[in-house]
This record gives sequence, C-alpha cells and structure tokens, in this order.
Amino acid sequence: MPRRRRKNAPAPQGQRAPISVVLIRHGKPAIGKGRLLGHRTFQDYIEAYERAGLDPRDPPPGWLVELMRKARRVFASDRPRARESARALAPHADVLPDALFMEAQLKSPKVPLVRMNAPAWAVVARLAWHVGHHGGIEDYRDAKARASKAVEILRATAEKDGIAVLVAHGYFNAMIGRMLSRQGWRKHGRHRAKFWNAVTYELA
Repeated sequence: MPRRRRKNAPAPQGQRAPISVVLIRHGKPAIGKGRLLGHRTFQDYIEAYERAGLDPRDPPPGWLVELMRKARRVFASDRPRARESARALAPHADVLPDALFMEAQLKSPKVPLVRMNAPAWAVVARLAWHVGHHGGIEDYRDAKARASKAVEILRATAEKDGIAVLVAHGYFNAMIGRMLSRQGWRKHGRHRAKFWNAVTYELA
C-alpha cells in the first residue's frame, strides 16, 4: 500500500505548486458620505472620491499585511486611494499603479428631485450603467475588455512569482474574479462592498 505524502512535504517532481491571485479593495477614502445628494451633486461627489487619498484613521488589518509579505510586487489602480492602500499594505514591495486597474466608471443618471446618500446613488448609477446609460464614460464592454487584460497580467505574474496581488476597486475586482473562476481558479472569500476586502483565487 503506498505511503501517504506528508502534508508539508514538497510536491512530487513535475507537479506544480499552487499559485494565487489576491484581489484587494482599497481602504477607506478620506471623504465623507453622510448628506443627501441630487444627481448633479452626486457627480461632484464621484469626482471628489476619485481625487481622495486614504483615510489615515483606517489602517489595513494586520492579517492582510501578513498575507502580503510574500508579494514582491503589488499592482494597483492609479487612483490615490488604491495607490496609498497598496503602499500601506506592502511597504517592502514594488507598487505598480496603472489606469488599467481603475474602477468601472459611474455616471449619475438624471433623476430630477430625487435626493439620496452616496451609496444609494452608486447602486442606481451601476444599474443604469448595466442597461446602457454611460453618458460618455466607458461602457460594460470596454470595462470587460480591461478586466480581461488585467487577468492576463495577474496570471502571468502568479506563474512567475507564485503570487500576484492587485489593490483596486470592488466592482472591477469582482469582474476579474468572475473571469478567473471561469478559467478554473478556486475562490477563497467573497467580493463585498467593504474596505480592505480581500479575495484569493488559487490554481493548482
């Protein structure tokens, strides 16, 4: 009867060790969201949100910093909140910001007399985007093409380094994650609208 391989023993020769892609949503931006907004003021809010850096009162959790220790390089969206989050998570690594990893854009639909808080407007704007309202910003097809290019970069990096890390945005990360799942990567975690949310995809 063959002997069982020990749990921590190296993989047999010719068998590849698992590789992983870690998708992280940025930390909390330094911007408030409490007041009610009309559709025009929500667009102003989006522009301010894009310019905002990381809130210094919201440091990354220790377990996530520990997870990042193996990463030699960290890809990030070029938005300030993502760049600063990547540097806070992995000061030892090379941070590689790129507009390729920016969030799938939002444009507030024109809904006169309606006032909502920013998260509610974001949901309405995302739903409108999916049914074709893009008002001059990239549409779903363009965002999907960007996500496909991101998957290629992350997979190539994971195959070379054993791990690829991206610090970006909630919706765009989820788009990338769906593509990885279709390619056979196993998901650990769940994409949520939560700052510092991390989801790992593993391929044996």
